Amino acid sequence: MIDNNQLLRFTTAGSVDDGKSTLIGRLLYDSKSIFEDQLESIENTSKRKGHNGVDLALFTDGLRDEREQGITIDVAYRYFTTPKRKFIIADTPGHIQYTRNMVTGASTANAAIILVDARHGVIEQTKRHAFIASLLQIPHIIVCINKMDLVDHSEETYTKVIDQFEQFSSKLLIKDIRFIPISALNGDNVVNRSKHMEWYQGAPLLHTLETLHISSDINKIDARFPVQTVIRPQNESHRDYRGYAGRVASGVFRVGDEITAMPSGFTSKIKKIDTFEGEFKEAFAPMSVTMTLEDDIDISRGNMIVRTNNKPEASQDIEMMLCWLHNEPAKPRAKYLVRHTSNEEKAMIKDVVYKINIETLGRIEDDKSLNMNDICKVKIRTTKPLMIDSYRENRTTGSVILVDEMTNETVAAGMIV
Repeated sequence: MIDNNQLLRFTTAGSVDDGKSTLIGRLLYDSKSIFEDQLESIENTSKRKGHNGVDLALFTDGLRDEREQGITIDVAYRYFTTPKRKFIIADTPGHIQYTRNMVTGASTANAAIILVDARHGVIEQTKRHAFIASLLQIPHIIVCINKMDLVDHSEETYTKVIDQFEQFSSKLLIKDIRFIPISALNGDNVVNRSKHMEWYQGAPLLHTLETLHISSDINKIDARFPVQTVIRPQNESHRDYRGYAGRVASGVFRVGDEITAMPSGFTSKIKKIDTFEGEFKEAFAPMSVTMTLEDDIDISRGNMIVRTNNKPEASQDIEMMLCWLHNEPAKPRAKYLVRHTSNEEKAMIKDVVYKINIETLGRIEDDKSLNMNDICKVKIRTTKPLMIDSYRENRTTGSVILVDEMTNETVAAGMIV
């Protein structure tokens, strides 16, 4: 059974002109998720540009220069709801020079829709996007083989593209891959089942998105609670109240559980779990709660409450895959701020182990520079230990961002290996 309040985040990726924006426009249009004034505005823009009908791509190309050029150059977020689920779409650009935008849009996604033009099959751009989806550990990949109307809705062409993709993806760490033959322009297998491809027995795209099982995407084993703030009301009714507020990153905490505060190592038991709705017996990701403990121990922002028998690694020397986001290159041995959950420490990039050639996906081991859109494996050292898990095990406690301490600009996003 699907929880109709459950939120699914998905990202779209594909080569230029594969029809990403048209596909999302079709999803919004056919699922009746567009406001009347927005529809009227798009209809007027379509007429002005000389289109006979509604240009579906304009529903996502929200920036004026994107509309003028007919391309997507930034991450466009769109929200829609069906009776079964809520959705956030990140429409990301397909060009190599916007690799960082895809990383940004895909970092919190439950699913990635990768579009493939049925006429061209799997190309370098497709492989690149599949690699980034694998790197970001997106749990579900939906490969939409688009423009089936231009290959006479051929099952043979569809099967050929599947073989090409599976041959490549077998080398990647992707848990769940699904294939759907579609025509975004005509709406085949997007919201409604296609009459032209009766040989396809699977579900249309929207039904697939509505029924994807995403509850198990969150790590429910490793209990992690990064403390955001300490609550001490100091009023008559709560004179001795000391609560630790934050969002549960993963796992389940229950009243009575024995916990350890890291990095201090002090232990205690959970006395109460308070929420805006009242007192709860248990808390699980991604709930925002306030915990009180049996003992008065020293805990502050940036500390982490974990189960005593299941602790993360505390380390100052950390290896990670890094995507450089800033237009200024990395400065050799420069100091940066590392933000990890609610913690912030100073750090230095010690070494660039290798860079990924985004064209071939091979390794470049003799180039130590870091420029915008580069993806690389690096070693960093922090001034104090961070409480970390590998990104593969826990996307929340396994991810960091690097911030320039002079400008406060985010310069890189990292995934701990």
